[in-house]
Amino acid sequence: MYTDQRFAAFLFDMDGTLLNSIASAERVWSRWAARHGLDVATFLPTIHGVRSVETIRRLNLPGVDPEAEARAITQAEIEDTDGIVPIAHAPDFLAVLPPDRWAIVTSAPRELALRRLRAAGLRVPALLISAEDVVRGKPAPDCYLMAADRLGVDAGRCLVFEDAPAGIAAAEAAGARVVVITATHRHPMRVRHLALADYGEYRAVADTGGLILARR
Repeated sequence: MYTDQRFAAFLFDMDGTLLNSIASAERVWSRWAARHGLDVATFLPTIHGVRSVETIRRLNLPGVDPEAEARAITQAEIEDTDGIVPIAHAPDFLAVLPPDRWAIVTSAPRELALRRLRAAGLRVPALLISAEDVVRGKPAPDCYLMAADRLGVDAGRCLVFEDAPAGIAAAEAAGARVVVITATHRHPMRVRHLALADYGEYRAVADTGGLILARR
């Protein structure tokens, strides 16, 4: 799947796709959930792949300001980078990509995204679309459409690397092709896209015709 195609650009989600930040995120969110009387085990699976403010907003907690709470959570996550590591083989996969042919498209705020990328030792892209850049976060397609537009390509000619249902839905709605990275999945997820545990089985190839996902 996809190995005989050339793409105009590769677009990557960050958390769970290029790096594993689950330990850090769940430490912060567990403390927050406990303070608000939530069942932590039930709540934690809902935080992945979407913006913090939307996670809080949909809880509709009385007396809680989602914007203020999201800012506090972001700051706590910025201060807690213990255990953040790259997904296997991600650094090598990114290393060959031309700067104008790839982007990171994340639900994390920009400062947090940069902190996590550096903690994981990953290349920071020339184009980073973060939570502040869109009004509607994933699963809306806005972030992926924006990334494609800023790279000067059509979203339908992009290959998106994602891990979470909200992000997969956003990429599909944008008209992009999708690869699902399953490295951080705790349970199997049925998807109709190419699913990879990490970046060890494939490599990126760049030529004048575009980007290719090639088997090693």
